[in-house]
Amino acid sequence: MSTPAVQVTTLEKAFGPVQALRGISFDVEPGELFGFIGPDGAGKSTLFRILTTLLVPTAGEARVLGLDPVKELWKLRTRVGYMPGRFSLYPDLTVRENLTFFAQVFGTTIREQYELIRPIYSQIEPFAERRAGALSGGMKQKLALCCALVHRPDILFLDEPTTGVDAVSRREFWDLLGVLRQGGLTIVVSTPYMDEADRCDRVALIQTGRLLRVAAPAAVGAAYEGPLFRVRGADRFRLIQALRAYPNARFVFPFGDSLHYTDARTGADAAAIRADVGRYLSAEGFGEVAMEPIDAGIEDAFMALMGAPEAIATVEARR
Repeated sequence: MSTPAVQVTTLEKAFGPVQALRGISFDVEPGELFGFIGPDGAGKSTLFRILTTLLVPTAGEARVLGLDPVKELWKLRTRVGYMPGRFSLYPDLTVRENLTFFAQVFGTTIREQYELIRPIYSQIEPFAERRAGALSGGMKQKLALCCALVHRPDILFLDEPTTGVDAVSRREFWDLLGVLRQGGLTIVVSTPYMDEADRCDRVALIQTGRLLRVAAPAAVGAAYEGPLFRVRGADRFRLIQALRAYPNARFVFPFGDSLHYTDARTGADAAAIRADVGRYLSAEGFGEVAMEPIDAGIEDAFMALMGAPEAIATVEARR
């Protein structure tokens, strides 16, 4: 059995009174595309900085490629590629100059590593003489990815690489990660976008420094407890208030132009629940309200876990 590419055991990090990481534990397998899904302030960047030797944890242990990020940082740094959340390249240098600089830091050249970075670099090579600060958001991210890959790392950490990037560039970026994943590179990526989770082999849902669940994307939604319905009707604000006041409501959250309603009666028939809720809403003065059963997705599971402290405790006890 192969040794995990990343092993984290009860890792904690505090900044004074602020607890950024709260005893989290997980493994990442070699060649896996592993995603951390969570909002801003969840602890994703703090975790990545620890795993890439830039921060020292308060407690717990971590191993990346079998190395301790604190005690063996110099051995590890040459084997890790890291792309921070903020664009951190030199804006006054050109695309080629930035890439050349990072290659030389690790004792290599663009020519030597061209085949590795070609799928990404070929898209920005026509702009090689353009200053990095003048690039679009998507092109900046591709340049940063090239700089993180140019020394041929064994593992790649990407901290919210598509934040602030347009939808087309986001899709192209994840297509590139898929190519790298097929080549055997281990990739650990964080994102606040739930729709990107399906691109990962496994995901970890993280909130306020605590892991809520670690599983394959399909398994996260499949483990959702309770009948789930999509509800559409007029006067959404009053509708969500009415549904949350319904005695059998478990969760009610807005999703786009609809509401997602979870009933607390886990063993009840969906048609019976829909009829019962319909009668309740009619008595509350609502006209036509469309209500249909749906399968839960990752965002449904995440919202439910965030809204249920007892669910977080249960998940932690199972791990």
